[in-house]
Amino acid sequence: MNLLNLQADARNPIPDWAMRQRHLIQVMNESAPVYQERYTRQDGSFVWRDEWPGMDGSDDGYESYHNWPLFYALGGDAELHRRSRHLWEAVTKQFTAYGQIHREWDAYYDWMHHGESSIYFYYFGLADPNWEPDRARALRFAGFYTGDDPTAANWDAEKRMIRSPINGSKGPQFENSWDDWSTHRWVLAEYPVPFDDLPVPTEQKNFYGEMVQKADWNDDAVYGVILEALNKRQMQCDVPLNLTSTSLITNAFLYTGDDRYRSWVVDYLEAWGDRIKANDGICPDNVGPNGIIGETMDGKWWGGYYGWRWPHGFMTIIEPLTIAAMNAVLLTGDMSYLDIPRSQLDRLLELGREENGEWRVPYRRTDDGWTAYRPMSPHHAAQIWYMSQDANDRKRIDNIPETRTSWLNVKPGRGKGDDQHFGPWYCYLDGRHPDYPRLILESQYEEVLRRMDNIRNDHGDPETWDVHHWQNVNPVHTEALLQLTCGGPQIVYHGGLLHVRLRYFDAEARRPGLPQDVSALVSNLDADSATVELVNTSPLHTRTVVVQAGAFGEHEFTTINTLDNNEGATPVTQEINGKHFQITLPAGRSLKLKLDMRRYCHTPSYQQPV
Repeated sequence: MNLLNLQADARNPIPDWAMRQRHLIQVMNESAPVYQERYTRQDGSFVWRDEWPGMDGSDDGYESYHNWPLFYALGGDAELHRRSRHLWEAVTKQFTAYGQIHREWDAYYDWMHHGESSIYFYYFGLADPNWEPDRARALRFAGFYTGDDPTAANWDAEKRMIRSPINGSKGPQFENSWDDWSTHRWVLAEYPVPFDDLPVPTEQKNFYGEMVQKADWNDDAVYGVILEALNKRQMQCDVPLNLTSTSLITNAFLYTGDDRYRSWVVDYLEAWGDRIKANDGICPDNVGPNGIIGETMDGKWWGGYYGWRWPHGFMTIIEPLTIAAMNAVLLTGDMSYLDIPRSQLDRLLELGREENGEWRVPYRRTDDGWTAYRPMSPHHAAQIWYMSQDANDRKRIDNIPETRTSWLNVKPGRGKGDDQHFGPWYCYLDGRHPDYPRLILESQYEEVLRRMDNIRNDHGDPETWDVHHWQNVNPVHTEALLQLTCGGPQIVYHGGLLHVRLRYFDAEARRPGLPQDVSALVSNLDADSATVELVNTSPLHTRTVVVQAGAFGEHEFTTINTLDNNEGATPVTQEINGKHFQITLPAGRSLKLKLDMRRYCHTPSYQQPV
């Protein structure tokens, strides 16, 4: 591939953020193997218990290392890429033996958990799309949902629906057994009871700042009543949560370019758009076996599995809608698909009310009406704005109370999704938080130190550990690297794909990610451009980096403008009209560029330029 090559000729002082960025990459390279050796056997399996019943758990196994191939794709050590593949295989084998996995995919579970476990697999496409076993798996897994595999009949093409909220490589699960929830009954006892009318004792308790009715799932008699109701009312329904499966099908498209995968994603999202229109603009949370809203719920459009009432409310409505809409935009370039999740954000804001001088929106719908009023989280509105770069989407974010208060803060810790710093990054991009690069790199380095301390002092009995134990000490973090180097946010955690403005490849090592010694900082973004500075921190070696427009080459660079950060240099504008270009960075040199772009104008693909 013949690429336009830019040369960084003048030397400037190496900025603090560039050294911190390289140091963070290095300490994570060194820490990850220590973590692996502490918690796994030689074959990669977890040092843990011999049995793990029920349908839950494999997602947590995959989540323990899910970001290692992504870290490699950003510039982490190639050894971590090798280890990540070894560990994926080991988790798959271990949870196959436990009974959760069948044909290398969850036998049956919901798409909250399928989404969590799948992101590990999606990152392999970014790391090395030429690994044939991954491609074969991608097509097999997609076939469980497109109707290509008759042994996993999850998809009803006529009704444009997935036939159960519990689904997987064994097809739709219309009835949950007594043991399916066995490992998590104690957790579910802390959530609101699924339905208002069950003949079980309930107790009003606090749940995330709201008073709700809870039932004791640990009581066999109570559990029996709940399980019967779940099977009767929920298990033959399609639910919004199933839209997260569009990432699995998009993943197959990114390997193949096969248009039938794109058509499936768009058709399924549009089916839910039609259901929203048919339900007075509100997304229903259950569609029965004949394609009728409320069919198994006495006509109620609320009450479905992971729906408006149980267990989380609005979050599990807006999140799959957002994930699916972003996938559709990636595949088609049509921004109007974002109107589907936008409509739900705006409808909830309309249903809100003022409490104590603050606008609050209802997060739940029960038989008594809208309830659980709280401030709207900006998380999904922010993802929509990032993709659209639309002024109205920015206005919606700025009208959410949190964005005017705590959003500026760099918080300690990491969180499960490594996604808690969209706010201060957003404020950095608009000029309100100029010190953000230093602060986020400092914070994530401190989190590596904290987690390594926890590992060194972790002397408990593995037999007693919860299935979440390992993910809480994984020392690899990617949020800072994605934001600063690629100009994009962390994924929507429960099954989203990566949406960033730039990616990098090492031209000499012929691998993805920033070359050794090279740092990058995206300091400005708008709908038509990105501004980035690349720095070679080495005093000895020349590095050559290839820059790509978009995570999957979905964008195009139109012109490249060299800015006047180099001593005495005259800004130069060059026309490119391509997805890639190359930069040669001699030792200690840097180059700052304003990259004019057309977005979502190319067919996305995992194909790499090196």
